[in-house]
Amino acid sequence: MGVAAGPIRVVVAKPGLDGHDRGAKVIARALRDAGMEVIYTGLHQTPEQIVDTAIQEDADAIGLSILSGAHNTLFAAVIELLKERDAADILVFGGGIIPEADIPPLKEKGVAEIFTPGATTASIVDWVRANVRQPAGA
Repeated sequence: MGVAAGPIRVVVAKPGLDGHDRGAKVIARALRDAGMEVIYTGLHQTPEQIVDTAIQEDADAIGLSILSGAHNTLFAAVIELLKERDAADILVFGGGIIPEADIPPLKEKGVAEIFTPGATTASIVDWVRANVRQPAGA
């Protein structure tokens, strides 16, 4: 992706039927407080809506929050849509209730990182800063 002007832009999304968004909102606020631009999509987003938003907003990354158990299907759908739309340079990371056994296959599909319960907001902010493009002048 390289170096672009302005702060890192992250779409924080809640795909699927999961109706619990407190964690996603906490992460969105932590990223915003760390100087990033955050676009929170709200609840019940389809993978298509999430990818459309990321492309329209010129996002550097997508953070997915899933508690419903549909992470294997929904993460893969977002990754595939990004590839289909020539936007595979948008980094995808996620978190939620995701069994340890599911993490390696998700990473093999292209998910850059998974944060499970107990991950601190500071560790997530640090990871985003270290792994998503650096703002100009950084």
